[in-house]
Amino acid sequence: MKKITLILISLAFLASCKSNKVIPTADETVTEARQERRTNQRGQTPPSADELIAQMDTNKDGQLAKTEIKGRLLERFDTIDTDKNGFLSKEEIENAPKPQRGQRPQRNG
Repeated sequence: MKKITLILISLAFLASCKSNKVIPTADETVTEARQERRTNQRGQTPPSADELIAQMDTNKDGQLAKTEIKGRLLERFDTIDTDKNGFLSKEEIENAPKPQRGQRPQRNG
């Protein structure tokens, strides 16, 4: 009798579970976690390299000169400009080191 009761309780529990719930893979979970970390305090994600170039590239040459950018990107320009040609390419922006959460880059001067 105890076995039957235990089986019935187990079946009832399993039936109450949502069987159609999709469990994310490890890659999806990591991607979601990264996306959550990348959101700023206003709940916005930072712009992509393409979006930055579209917004700031005033002469439409497909790269950003120091005179075309502002803000935190300008503060980190020399670090991001890995080929030291004075311009930021899409690849350099995409591969730019990300600042640690909650830390702002040091200002020179």
